[in-house]
Amino acid sequence: MSQFKVSQYTDTYVIYELVETSTDSRVLVCPERGGIVIGCKLLGKELFYLDKKTFEDPAANIRGGNPVLFPICGPLEDSEYNWEGETYRMGQHGVARNRSWDIVGTSEANEASITIRLRADEETLASYPFRFELIFTYALVNGELHTRQTYRNIGDNSPMPFYAGFHPYFAIEGGKDIAYDTDATRYIDYNDNVVKPYTGSVDLEPMVESFCLLDAKRSSISFPNGSGTRVRLTYDPLFKYVVIWSLKDRPFVCVEPWMAQPLEMNRREELVLLLAGEELQANMTISCENVSS
Repeated sequence: MSQFKVSQYTDTYVIYELVETSTDSRVLVCPERGGIVIGCKLLGKELFYLDKKTFEDPAANIRGGNPVLFPICGPLEDSEYNWEGETYRMGQHGVARNRSWDIVGTSEANEASITIRLRADEETLASYPFRFELIFTYALVNGELHTRQTYRNIGDNSPMPFYAGFHPYFAIEGGKDIAYDTDATRYIDYNDNVVKPYTGSVDLEPMVESFCLLDAKRSSISFPNGSGTRVRLTYDPLFKYVVIWSLKDRPFVCVEPWMAQPLEMNRREELVLLLAGEELQANMTISCENVSS
């Protein structure tokens, strides 16, 4: 029997289950709910937090899993931006996390994977006037979750601006004064918009807003989740920043690789620009290790 299996079941929405039996790992993907991964059990440990009520409510932003951020990360100033003389309105984190994605295919050959696709439509064009195509493959192999991304400009003429990212909610136990293993030297505290030295840990508990790690050269970050596991994210250098956030009295911390800081569509200093017909590929990997011994 193959160690890799892809199956599906219905729980409010159709859920695709990726399984690797040899590592006791399982990933749950919901294409129609923003192409989101809602469960990530690696090496027998469930890493993600999920508020099931927000997942089941189609009008709610999901609190949990790993929402896809595209074509922006974070908010826009007054929820709008100007492009070539036209003003557009867009909600926080963009359009991808609230759209239904198509299934391209699944595989059980050397990995358990699903490939999904999102294309621009009339609704996305109203807030983001670019014909895009996103193709993501979620692949479970060797006890790791790989998110292989392709961003395409399938329009005829205009360069396509964007800055993508991810918003994974990691379940934690204990306090939120967490030591993040990163080579970042500073962070911007969005609670007071002051840049501060990063000295090895930041306590999220008293914070309302997030903070953003700056100056990191290494494209990875890891942290303990309080239950004997160290979680690690590894990502392409395109993701220059990691934004970290939580909600008071909720047992999660979001550790979010972003290609640019909030308001970048207004600021335009680090936008990714894809020419018509071009594509950009990227990867992010989530893994973990047992540190209880």
